[in-house]
Amino acid sequence: MDFLLECVGFPPDQDLGELIELAHERGESVPWRGPEGEHLSIPLADGIELRFDREEDSDHWSLLPFYREQQRLRVAVQSVRSLEDSPFDALLTGWAAPTRAAFQDEWCAPGAYLLSCWLTDARRLPKSLLPGRVLSVGIAGFALEVDFVGPNSEAPDESVYDLEGGARLEPLSGPNAPGGCMEASLRVMSIRHARNPITELPVMLLECDAPERSLHVFVSPWQLERDGLRMPRPGWRIEGSFLFLGRITGGLPGPASSARRHFG
Repeated sequence: MDFLLECVGFPPDQDLGELIELAHERGESVPWRGPEGEHLSIPLADGIELRFDREEDSDHWSLLPFYREQQRLRVAVQSVRSLEDSPFDALLTGWAAPTRAAFQDEWCAPGAYLLSCWLTDARRLPKSLLPGRVLSVGIAGFALEVDFVGPNSEAPDESVYDLEGGARLEPLSGPNAPGGCMEASLRVMSIRHARNPITELPVMLLECDAPERSLHVFVSPWQLERDGLRMPRPGWRIEGSFLFLGRITGGLPGPASSARRHFG
């Protein structure tokens, strides 16, 4: 998914080897990931990072953008799935902006939406979480594909106007659908402009309306240009598929809860 680096100001022809060398020179270790020197981060702008991951005894580095979201979104857990080849990541599925304090079908009442996202600090999670446990997460989306950018009044499906926040958010479905990816139709509330200090190229951070908490998403200007789409503006709408990445910001059982669970 190297093309996702375009979302944070790296051009399509970026030399990844140069970035890996830069990470060795000035990269910072990422908490809750793994052995020092194998999981690095380079800060790019306010909260925006470029992350480098490699498994032990491997020469291959994975590069992904990351945004250290400060807003907290409540999610009622449906499932948490870890990967054998990446024990530091977990796929979280649950109801965002839940309206009840117990796991029930009523989560899907107006306002709540089913969320799928990757948590990059999975080592903080207990061995098991009961369905319905409400976690607080900070997440952001990175555009895999954009289908529409235009005035809110020109939304391809007008039924989105009747949804809370004018937002439609659904996990990608199908047997081959990648985890952590969402189909989204969102109204852009504001745009923050930053600059990538490595390439000196601009980065756009879109704040979009959504139930309970706004969501931040990043898009590639090169992708928009290739697909003949316009640049987003405040008040306009954007639709497409986004990979959501984030971290846990609250809701984990405390030491007292863990002690009760183990010792009665």
